[in-house]
Amino acid sequence: MNNLVIEYWYYFLADYALAVLIYTLLGRLLLSFFLAPDSTNYIWRFFCRITDPFVAAVRFLTPAAIHPILLVPLTAIWLFFIRYLMVQIFRNYDLLPPLGGAG
Repeated sequence: MNNLVIEYWYYFLADYALAVLIYTLLGRLLLSFFLAPDSTNYIWRFFCRITDPFVAAVRFLTPAAIHPILLVPLTAIWLFFIRYLMVQIFRNYDLLPPLGGAG
C-alpha cells in the first residue's frame, strides 16, 4: 500500500488538494449561515483566508450578473468539475492507481 502511494504521488497529491479546497469551501458556506462576514471566529477567518483566492478567480471568470452570495458554492462546483476532469485525464493516459490497491 505504501509503495502504491509513492508510485502515484502526483495523483494523490492533486486529488487531496482539490478535495481539501472543496470541503473547505463547503464548510465556509455552512458557517456563513451562522457567522457575520466580518466575524473574528478563527475557523471562519482560516476558511476565508484559504478560499479567498479561488473565490476571487471565480469572481473574475463569472458574469457580473451572478450574485456575490453564490460565488462560494459556484467555486466549489468549479473545483469539483476540475477534479472530475483531472481523474478523466489521468484515466485516459493510464496514470490512475489500480483499483483495490493491487499493483
